[in-house]
Amino acid sequence: MQGFQNVTVTDIAKAAGVSRGTVFNYYPYKEAILIGYFGERLKQVREQLEHHNLAPLEALYVIFENLASFTAENKHFIVPIGYELLNPDPERSKQAFLSIPLAEMIYGFLTKAREHSLIRSDFSRERLSRTLANTYFLTALQWVSYRQDRSIHDELRKSLQLALEGIVSQK
Repeated sequence: MQGFQNVTVTDIAKAAGVSRGTVFNYYPYKEAILIGYFGERLKQVREQLEHHNLAPLEALYVIFENLASFTAENKHFIVPIGYELLNPDPERSKQAFLSIPLAEMIYGFLTKAREHSLIRSDFSRERLSRTLANTYFLTALQWVSYRQDRSIHDELRKSLQLALEGIVSQK
């Protein structure tokens, strides 16, 4: 394996059996392919969750479990995806954020949780959903960069639990 940075759009087109121009018709740059792939995986998770009647906070754990599996299966894509989300070009960064519906999906379950008074109401659901999405991305980036000796499933479960329960002692 040559690594994402060393793969060219020509290599991708050849592997897909299409022309280089066809790739660029759908993706303006190669990182957009990863963003699209991740976005599609999240849409599949959302569709699966729509068929189950899970409690809202339980659904968040299912989302994070699916994210753990995605991260473990695609660890070589996580850093380029993270970079794209933090791209110095604000338009690329915004497009990556909008193409990965993680915060949006979390927002939907936080809305249900708020309706049942399961989460605090002194912060907006937008802020809470972005915070949980950021919890995933930071944990995944740390794991692929230097914590692969630990289980990504455990790391993400603990990170979500900490985000949901907080760090303040419940005396």
